[in-house]
Amino acid sequence: MTTKELFEEVYTLFKMHFYREVFRNFEEREATLTTVETFCMEVIYALNRPTVNEFASFLHMSSPNAAYKVNNLVKKGYLERIQSEEDKREFYLQVTDKYMNYYNVSTSYVDDVMARIEERMTKTEWKNFYHTLEVMLMEMKNDLDKEING
Repeated sequence: MTTKELFEEVYTLFKMHFYREVFRNFEEREATLTTVETFCMEVIYALNRPTVNEFASFLHMSSPNAAYKVNNLVKKGYLERIQSEEDKREFYLQVTDKYMNYYNVSTSYVDDVMARIEERMTKTEWKNFYHTLEVMLMEMKNDLDKEING
């Protein structure tokens, strides 16, 4: 198995665990998110308090379509608009605790897997693994910055 294939398999298994936990808890939720809404919320969370325009721009979505999706997410209680202190016309999209409870369904699994990985590795291996993750993060953030800032 190549490194790429191995990474894809790890990534897929984390996604599968997340999806299974989301579906397992559907019946307990008062207002579940649709698949598209879930993806929108993940993007908003990852962009860390974007404006509606930044959110729309990132997804190559029209501003009216983005505003419609945001309004639905606000109504369901997963998102709130926070007015900018500098420019009162601008609002930032902030995820709510309700969304974080939804999002965190797989956090304990990630914590558990990471703890088991650390136990199996030497200190040097763990340090190298950490460095690898840092490099991946930096490369991916560079891509994201290019996408957002053009």
